[in-house]
Amino acid sequence: MLLLLLNRPALEASHRFHNLLRNGASLAITSRSYADVRGKILAIRREDQSVWERRAPLSPTNVRKLVRAGVKVLVQPSNRRAYPMQAYANAGAIIQEDIGEAPVIVGVKQIPIDFLLPNKTYCFFSHTIKAQEANMPLLDAMLEKNIRLVDYEKMMDANGQRVVAFGKYAGVAGMINILHGLGLRLLALGHHTPFMHIGPAHNYRNSGMARQAVRDAGFEIAIGMLPKSIGPLTFCFTGSGNVSQGAQEIFQDLPHEYVPPDMLQKVADHGATNKIYACEVSRRDHLIRIKGGPFDAKEYDEYPSRYISVFSKKIAPYASVIINGIYWAPNSPKLITIPDAKVLIRSAQSHLPWVQTSLGSPPLPHRLLAICDISADPGGSIEFMNECTTIDNPFCLYDAEQHKDTNSFKGPGILVCSIDNMPTQLPREATDFFGDLLLPHVFDVLQSDATKPFEEHKFTNVIEGAVITSNGKLTKNFEYIQDLRNQRNLAKHRILGDYDAQTKRVLLLGAGYVSAPVVEYLTRSNDVVVHVASALRDEADTLARRFPRTEPVLLNVQERPDLLQELIGKADVVVSLLPYALHPLVAEQCIASKTNMVTASYLSPAMKELHQRAVEAGVSIVNEVGLDPGIDHLLAMECFEEVHQGGGKVKSFVSYCGGLPAPECSDNPLRYRFSWSPRGALLNTVSSGRFLKDGKVVEIPAGGALLEKAEKLDFLPGFAFEGFANRDSLDYVDHYGIPEARTVFRGTIRYAGYSDHILGLIQLGLISQEPHPCLHSGGPDITWRQFMCNLLSITDYNIFYDNLKNQLFERTGRNASRIKAIEDLGLLSEELVVKYGNPIDTISQYLAKRLALGPADRDLVVLRHEVEILWPDQRHELRGINLVCYGQSSSAGYSAMARTVGYPAAIATKMLLDGEIQRKGMVLPFIQDIYRPMLKRLKAEGIVAEEKSTWI
Repeated sequence: MLLLLLNRPALEASHRFHNLLRNGASLAITSRSYADVRGKILAIRREDQSVWERRAPLSPTNVRKLVRAGVKVLVQPSNRRAYPMQAYANAGAIIQEDIGEAPVIVGVKQIPIDFLLPNKTYCFFSHTIKAQEANMPLLDAMLEKNIRLVDYEKMMDANGQRVVAFGKYAGVAGMINILHGLGLRLLALGHHTPFMHIGPAHNYRNSGMARQAVRDAGFEIAIGMLPKSIGPLTFCFTGSGNVSQGAQEIFQDLPHEYVPPDMLQKVADHGATNKIYACEVSRRDHLIRIKGGPFDAKEYDEYPSRYISVFSKKIAPYASVIINGIYWAPNSPKLITIPDAKVLIRSAQSHLPWVQTSLGSPPLPHRLLAICDISADPGGSIEFMNECTTIDNPFCLYDAEQHKDTNSFKGPGILVCSIDNMPTQLPREATDFFGDLLLPHVFDVLQSDATKPFEEHKFTNVIEGAVITSNGKLTKNFEYIQDLRNQRNLAKHRILGDYDAQTKRVLLLGAGYVSAPVVEYLTRSNDVVVHVASALRDEADTLARRFPRTEPVLLNVQERPDLLQELIGKADVVVSLLPYALHPLVAEQCIASKTNMVTASYLSPAMKELHQRAVEAGVSIVNEVGLDPGIDHLLAMECFEEVHQGGGKVKSFVSYCGGLPAPECSDNPLRYRFSWSPRGALLNTVSSGRFLKDGKVVEIPAGGALLEKAEKLDFLPGFAFEGFANRDSLDYVDHYGIPEARTVFRGTIRYAGYSDHILGLIQLGLISQEPHPCLHSGGPDITWRQFMCNLLSITDYNIFYDNLKNQLFERTGRNASRIKAIEDLGLLSEELVVKYGNPIDTISQYLAKRLALGPADRDLVVLRHEVEILWPDQRHELRGINLVCYGQSSSAGYSAMARTVGYPAAIATKMLLDGEIQRKGMVLPFIQDIYRPMLKRLKAEGIVAEEKSTWI
């Protein structure tokens, strides 16, 4: 059998280390005289934390040594334990249910609260040292019952290294499991491999039997039975401790070759298929100082936040399987973030030189096939694994949409095994290994009397440093646990009320037209609570009553900056649906509070100025995730990605978008109704415009010139549409990544007649933002007819109606249609003006009520992209992308505008909450990690575009 065991010295060193541990266990008994423990009583309790838990803290061999030293050992009966009860009885233990006689009780995993006996010393893994929420009731019970807790996890030597752990067998079991899973995953992808004959770790009586199966698979690999279609396989092991070494012991039974990290890319592209490649990744291989300079292990241990990991960029792209065995602390860099995972999962077939579809098997969807996260820290170094897998369901398939499928091995995604009790799959060997490490310290623990003060005991440093509770209180080294709990409880009381502390908090600013879909989408998740803040109490209250876990807040952001700051400080994400001019005010507070933010508005110059401050604060502020801007970007980027991947070029991009009333609801002078901010819609009509046409820049000045150049649109012949330019289109040449385009134009859709009638309002000065004395809130009442006279400089408000219309006719370009529109809008009536200081705000509020969608009315959203594409074969394609979305009446559901603005904003918010968006500063949705999942999730909400191409 051909085995390329090029790292055999490491394996032999590991065996020597294990033998020393066994010998050390025997020798260490002499550290205390037998007289010290003679007559002491120790109990080994049964394990009931999991049906799979078959380990014990001490083996029969360990028990025999204790008995010979004069210790009375009680063993609670259990037929599940890997070593039978008779083996313990033969070693001299007493098998009995009642273990209350023993002052010291040892176990492996957490103990149910009801089974805790008072005034005892317990040794087990409590998982309380990080104030883990789930185990705080257990900690409280131990304090109440005066239990002295010795936690294995904190038993450390003078160098801070753990002295008892199951790490090695976690690595052994994990490696066996992932080889088994890899065989199933590759089979699902169409490739039979020798890994298919390796079973899960718990199928074997011991690791020796498992290793024989691995060796058999290795023999087949060595003689060329690994399909060439899958290319060279590379295994990356993180860390060099017991976990990693245990995993590598199993791996080394395959034909293998070790390579340094800097050779991974070369091996991945050109390696052989009759062996497996391995790379052991140390901290200095992937951790770099943020401010530059060499890796410093001592500095990293003290200040891990000064470092970032480049593992996902320099190592993971060339790995087939990652075996993660490193300890992760909350402030440490992550190996693979959620955005990193999306990049790694993306199809890379065009970049894989080993793919040979002619070999009869389908190509692999991406290089990274599997991860064995032996460390099993939820949300830790492998960020997307926010929960562990189990022995019952050991694998999940994680895809780019953050779905975890435990029922299938087929489809795109990474196979992940993240079992948090892997050593119990090899229970006898794990028990032997752990017991040999623990035994020397048992003689020390046996001196413990939980009824006496902790200070009276002469424990060794190893045990003294591991005592978490004693005499009804936390010991000095662990008083911080209560501080963590107090902080959490304070936050819980101040922020969440009765909600769980793990709840994600969203502050929604604005309760207007598009807020309801945002709240509805977010509160589908039981771990999200939304605080709706509005200057109008009724709006906030109405919204809060409609949805669960939604709380109303009365807030005017300009008048109460103190309350705004407090609310932002309590939120995980802020969604601003306020007028765009208020976004910088909100963004500054978000940056100060280090709180992420989402807006559906354009990225304004004022927001751009805050970019660097947001980056330095580590804050993500996602902009332009509504309809226009928003969905238009997503559809454009999806199209451009396809074109560029196919070698094509975008010659022309013309886009129009508009929110309209449904045709049957358009019978008013403007052919328009307001389903969003009227001010924004009117302000757009007097903006300047700039676009690229046939390679030349076209600039349109502000003041209404955009409307004078409105053009008829016939892409949907059944509608009478017109369109005009929308803002500055040139910025999007770079944003969209289409420098080759000769034409780039973004415009607004309206029904025919809108532009002409709005021009009449502009000519009269009704769209002006300048303060007007007649509209001062403290001035005398004025009617709309009087205000029109004032705009025409007519001092006699009693002028004949026909004369007033004649003067309007002259002012508006002698256009009778405009005069009729003004008249039909009620702007010549005796109705009193509700004044808002300037014309545009005043008429916006007026039209918002007069042209609002009625209870039975519905609206319409139309988006159109026309893309001219030049393909490598010189063919020209004209692709039309249409999104047509009808809304429902207010009594039946959401408007189209509410859905197409609210859902994208909500999806982006959820992506921030879930860590899918991690870029800092001002973020736009032009990257695959954002626009791909957003489009997929919009389709799930029924927001779907259609494409149609013609060849020219």
